[in-house]
Amino acid sequence: MATVAVPVEQKNYLNAEYGIRSWLFTTDHKRIALLYLVSITAMFFVGGFFALLIRLELLTPAGDLLLADTYNKMFSMHGQVMVFFFLIPSIPAVLGNFLIPMMIGAKDLAFPRINLLSWYIYIVAAGLYLWCIFSGGVDTGWTFYTPYSSLFSNTHVIEAGLAIFIAGFSSILTGLNFVVTVHRMRAPGMTWGRLPLFVWSHYATSIIMLLGTPVIAITLVLVVLERTLNLGIFDPSRGGDPVLFQHLFWFYSHPAVYIMILPSMAVVSEIIPCFSRKRVFGYTFVAMSSIGIAVIGFLVWAHHMFVAGISLYSALVFSFLTFLVAVPSAIKVFNWTATMYKGSLSFSTPMLYAIGFIGLFTIGGLTGVFLATLGVDVHVHDTYFVIAHFHYVMVGGAVLGFLGGMHFWWPKITGRLYPEGWGRLAAVIVFIGFNLTFFPQFILGYLGMPRRYWDYSHMPEWQGLNVLSTAGASILAVGYLLPMVYMLWSLRYGKIAGDNPWQATGLEWKTPSPPPTFNFDETPIVTEEAYEYDKMPLPEEVSLER
Repeated sequence: MATVAVPVEQKNYLNAEYGIRSWLFTTDHKRIALLYLVSITAMFFVGGFFALLIRLELLTPAGDLLLADTYNKMFSMHGQVMVFFFLIPSIPAVLGNFLIPMMIGAKDLAFPRINLLSWYIYIVAAGLYLWCIFSGGVDTGWTFYTPYSSLFSNTHVIEAGLAIFIAGFSSILTGLNFVVTVHRMRAPGMTWGRLPLFVWSHYATSIIMLLGTPVIAITLVLVVLERTLNLGIFDPSRGGDPVLFQHLFWFYSHPAVYIMILPSMAVVSEIIPCFSRKRVFGYTFVAMSSIGIAVIGFLVWAHHMFVAGISLYSALVFSFLTFLVAVPSAIKVFNWTATMYKGSLSFSTPMLYAIGFIGLFTIGGLTGVFLATLGVDVHVHDTYFVIAHFHYVMVGGAVLGFLGGMHFWWPKITGRLYPEGWGRLAAVIVFIGFNLTFFPQFILGYLGMPRRYWDYSHMPEWQGLNVLSTAGASILAVGYLLPMVYMLWSLRYGKIAGDNPWQATGLEWKTPSPPPTFNFDETPIVTEEAYEYDKMPLPEEVSLER
C-alpha cells in the first residue's frame, strides 16, 4: 500500500502551547505583544465611539443631541482614552514588543516577567478607567486643567487620574525593558551603527518614557491630593498656582507627543527602504534625529502656554526652541524622500500608509510651526486649528504609522498574507476620510470656532464645514474597520506568507513565519550594514511593477 506523507506543523510561538492559561501567564514577548494588540484595539473603539458622538452633535449648530455636560464628558474621555490608552502604548507595546528582540538577535526582552507585568498593569488601568466611564465619566478635558479639576468638577476626576497614573507604570516598565535589551542583548556584530532605525526610534521613545512619565504621574497625584485633602498646590483660592500645573503637565505631555510619533517614524523608516529597494539615505542622520527629537522635545513644553500668563521673554525662548525641534523632524522627511528618489518603488499597502504618513505629518508639522509663532498662536489658540494640527500629527501620523506597521509585519506575526487589494483600498479610504475630517477644521479654527464648544448657533455659517468634517469621520471609520475585518479573515483563509514575502533586510525576516518561541535556534552573527537592499532579490510584486 502506498503511504501518504502528512506534513508536520512547524512549532511556533502561536502553537507551542494552547489554552487561556498559556496566554495569561506567558513570558514570550510575541504573545504579550498580541495581548496588547487586543487590549489597545478595544480601547481604540471606546475612544472612537466618543468621537462619533462628538461629530454627530456638531452636525447642527444647536446643541440638540447631547446635553452640554454630557458633551464635555465625551470630548474629555475621547482624548484621555485615545492618548493614554491607545496612542502612547500602541506601536511600542505591540510592534516594539514583538520585533525589537528579533531585530537585534535576542531570544526575548531583558525582563520577560516585567514585560508581562506591564500588560497586567495596563489592563488594571484600563479597567479602572472603564469603570469611571460607566459610573458617570469625567469632564475635565484630557488635560485635567486646574483649578477646575481640583475644585469645581463633580465628576470622577480622582478615578480617572489614578487610572492614568497606573497606566504610566506600564509605559515605564516597557521603556526600561527596551533600554536594557538594546544595551545588553544585541547579537555579535550588531553595533550601534548597524541597529535598525526602528530600534533607534524606540530607544529614543524609551528615554522619554523613563524621564517624562514620572512627572505626569506625580502631577496627577497632586491633583488627587488637592481634591481630597484641600491642599493649596494648584488652586489659587488656597494659595496654589494653576500655571504650575500647566508647566508640570506639559513638561510630560509635549514629549508624550514624541512617544506617539517617534514609533511611527520608526515604522516608516523600515517601510520606505524596503519598497524603494534602497538603503536609507543618510542613515546616521536619521538615527541621530530620533535622539535629537527626544532631547529637544523636553525643552519646548511652554509653547502650550503663550496665553497662560508666562513672561514675554520666556515665550520668545520657547518659540525659538519649538522652531528648533522641527529640524530633526524635517531631516527624517527629507531623507525618506531622498530614499524614494530614483528607487524601484512598489506601492504595496504598507508603502501607501508610509507615503500617507509623510504627507499628513508634514502638514501637521508645518502647522505646528504656525503655532510656535507668537502672533499666530494668540489668534488660533484654543480653536479648531489646534485640534486639526494635533490630529494631523497624532491620527494622520501615529495611526497611519501603526496601520502601516501592522500590514508590513502581519505576514511575520501570523504567517499569512492579507488580501492586497483590500489593503490598498483601506489605505486610500483612510487617507481621503482623514483629510475630509480634519482639513475643514483648520479653516474653522482660523475663522474663530473655539474647541470644546457644544453649540455654535451664534455662527450658523460654520455648519457647512462641520458637516464636511462629520462626513469625513464616517468615511474614516470605514477605513479603520476594513483592516480589522480582512486581517481577521486572513488568519484562516489568507495565503501562506513564507519567511520573507517582501524580501526585506533585518534579522526578524530571517526567522520562520510565525517565529518560534525563542526566535533563533542559534544566536545570529551580524556581518552586514543595515538596509543592504542592493544585495536582496526583488519580491515578485516589485518585479512585476517595475
